[in-house]
Amino acid sequence: MPIKFGTDGWRAVISEEFTFTNVRRVARAIAAYLLETRVDPSAPVVIGFDTRFLSDRYALEVSQVLADAGLTVYLSRCDCPTPALAFAIWHWKALGGIMITASHNPPRYNGIKFKGHHGGPGLRSETRRIEEILEKELAHGAAAGDARLLSDLDKDYPGIARFDPMPAYLDHVRKLVDLKAISTSGLRVAVDPMYGAGRGYVASFLREAGCEVMELHGDMNPGFGGIHPEPIERNLSDLIAAMRDGPYDLGLASDGDADRIGAVDAQGSFVDPHRIFSLLLRHLVEKRQIRGAVVKTVSTTQLLNRLSHHYGLPLYETPVGFNHICEWMLKEDVLIGGEESGGITIKGHIPDGDGILTGLLLAELLAYERKPLHVIVAQLLQDFGEFHYGRKDVRTHAFDKKELTRQLLQEAPDSILDHRVVRINNSDGVKYLLDDDGWLLIRPSGTEPLLRIYAEARTPEEVPHLLAAGAGLAHL
Repeated sequence: MPIKFGTDGWRAVISEEFTFTNVRRVARAIAAYLLETRVDPSAPVVIGFDTRFLSDRYALEVSQVLADAGLTVYLSRCDCPTPALAFAIWHWKALGGIMITASHNPPRYNGIKFKGHHGGPGLRSETRRIEEILEKELAHGAAAGDARLLSDLDKDYPGIARFDPMPAYLDHVRKLVDLKAISTSGLRVAVDPMYGAGRGYVASFLREAGCEVMELHGDMNPGFGGIHPEPIERNLSDLIAAMRDGPYDLGLASDGDADRIGAVDAQGSFVDPHRIFSLLLRHLVEKRQIRGAVVKTVSTTQLLNRLSHHYGLPLYETPVGFNHICEWMLKEDVLIGGEESGGITIKGHIPDGDGILTGLLLAELLAYERKPLHVIVAQLLQDFGEFHYGRKDVRTHAFDKKELTRQLLQEAPDSILDHRVVRINNSDGVKYLLDDDGWLLIRPSGTEPLLRIYAEARTPEEVPHLLAAGAGLAHL
């Protein structure tokens, strides 16, 4: 099967498509791209890896392929979060970076994320060129290169230097988070890195600030305890139980490579990224007095539109994928950008999602407000209106994505659940905006016969009905 980059890299099942042979092929294509675009021949390429099975070995293979091509490589000494790897690209003024991770995907997957010199996800023009190089090599039958004995991979290799990304990254985060406010708050925090590469990062920062911290699932477990390392409610039963039973004010969870965030309040209720994003926007404007544009993906809450309008901030809506947010951050003065899956970043930081920084900013927010998180959320909804979100992924037969989009536009209803359709957005799938600020989005997967249906309504009771209406419109 062809090797294609999705919205954030290439992912595949270990030992099926994600093999050492294919990893070397992708590494060679990235090396060729970096060699043809580099401005400073002395600039390095930064390589990191997560806690998945063989991630460290894949990272060594990639490093050696790049070193053999004449590039200088800085390779992380141990597993590290994607945000720390991305910041290292900034820190070292690197040509770019490669992260070995499948992010929030199940344990049987691994993947490669390419990061540009800007520290954000590879832009579509960048990954498209890498794919072109890769396709050309495969078409000409280019060899992938010889496999190396695992026993040889730990030896020193010319052109590869090892480094620890944690100190420089946390030094940078200290400039973005009010450590003093947190240190005087007496916060008690439960942290769940979900056995991922974020282990130790949030806990270290908060302990430095004098918080009482309990870290769950912080040991090395490439199988992630049998749980998908995605910080959504159904995967956080241990953290939710700890919050209900323990004396903690805030629960923070990050995914396998720590670029996504999930939270739990002191009552044990899950706080989704839509509300985290909205809370932080309000906090940054009102408490930190920072301004700038707001960038969100098409599948993210309309609550942000209300907040942006209230504060007089420009708002830009993009297709799904942080690479689109990154593009806005590289050309505009953006205060905060993020997506419904939990990737969020702010002004002055890397143009990429960062679950670690987002969690620490949420702790800062609690330190400023001196109120329980559930009370702060309730106040936000009281002031700007209630919004409730749902998503349903439907596996179906193979279908023509362009034809489905055409059908959804041509057969667009005048109303859905007695709410008038006031606008249609087809930048990524088809999104029907309703007269009460609710919406329904039908979005085909870019890689498999899967339809993603998203909905946001003003009451929780309407959400499943909107999702069902979406399935009906798609004739599922």
